[in-house]
Amino acid sequence: MDTREIATLGPDERRALFERDAGVGDAADTARDVVERVRTEGDVALRQYASEFDDVEVGNIDVTDAATEAYENLDDELREHVETAARNVREFHEAQLPEDWREEFSPGRVLGRRFRPIERVGAYVPGGAAAYPSSALMTVLPAKVAGVPHVAVCTPPAEELNPATLAALHVAGADAIYQVGGAQAVAALAYGTETVSAVEKIVGPGNRFVTAAKAEVRGDVAIDFLAGPSEVAVLADSSADPDLVAAELVAQAEHDPNASVVAATDDPDLADAVCEACERQAGEREREATIREALASDASGVFCGRSMPEAVLFIEEYAAEHLAIHAEDDEALLERITNAGSVFLGPDTPVAAGDYASGTNHVLPTGGGARVTGGLSVETFVRSTTVQRLSHEALADLRETVTGLARAEGLEAHAASVEERFEE
Repeated sequence: MDTREIATLGPDERRALFERDAGVGDAADTARDVVERVRTEGDVALRQYASEFDDVEVGNIDVTDAATEAYENLDDELREHVETAARNVREFHEAQLPEDWREEFSPGRVLGRRFRPIERVGAYVPGGAAAYPSSALMTVLPAKVAGVPHVAVCTPPAEELNPATLAALHVAGADAIYQVGGAQAVAALAYGTETVSAVEKIVGPGNRFVTAAKAEVRGDVAIDFLAGPSEVAVLADSSADPDLVAAELVAQAEHDPNASVVAATDDPDLADAVCEACERQAGEREREATIREALASDASGVFCGRSMPEAVLFIEEYAAEHLAIHAEDDEALLERITNAGSVFLGPDTPVAAGDYASGTNHVLPTGGGARVTGGLSVETFVRSTTVQRLSHEALADLRETVTGLARAEGLEAHAASVEERFEE
């Protein structure tokens, strides 16, 4: 990792930074074939893909009962950690619950909104090289808080499924759990198989094949968003501790060699110190090879602006999944930021806290998606319906406006539907 000047970034460098690609395009053909085969062959395809992609011979696809057993047998200390994280995540999402309302805007004209949960939701919880009990909590709990009656979960198969992930699914309240991974899991949730029941919306993070499959099925089922590898940005001024800034970059780089990690500052000395700290810390971590590959990516680096406003503009354009602000007046800088999935203020608020247990959701938009959407929340799992009631007098007040606009659009029957109510 090296220091680069924001002002001198060329077109190719800017493209690598601001047009980050999850590799979905390269996975699209494979995902399309998998989706179609699962759609037509059902459980047979799921078992064959488990053998081919995961090197696991799957017996029971439905492993819902195993979650209760895993919870009961889990190490007491780890069980307490899972329950603490679940309690915090649940509490934060309960604060998001929208309330139905109605209001009389003018005499006899009453308008409002009501909110109801989606009936059936599918969540993808990654597995494979690592276990993600935290993602189990982050995907299932908001849906259950929203009141979704049926939340189904797919997680990659294994000779022995990770007990912490299964226990977390039990704590979160998953209604069905299937050992199915990859693009085939998305297809099964979207269209159903002999074992897996189809859902109405699919959420959750995954690799590029999972993401490509979500892109493939989203015309038939709703999805949250298309997410890519993990990413973090740190906005720092001269008061920042370079070791703490580096720790954030190294932590996200640990996820994936394709992770994107950047820091932006107006202090050249801090920028150089962060690079040095990243080099040192990478060598102290177990996943050193993964970290170093991510740090060396064209989409990673430490960037120095000629001023803090220039650094802020860089961070805004980057639109990071996670944004940490290490600055003397972090609240003032926050007011200038609109594009970020989740923001972490101050030196004692590491991104890892949000990843696991502070209560906010860690399923967040990547690849610049924070410019247009937020992360998973209770709102992801509810739909709103508008409600209205007009008195005869209130309709009379609107009569000429409605009929005039209807006739201007050539929709005579619309106008007539109003006039009928005023016939003698």
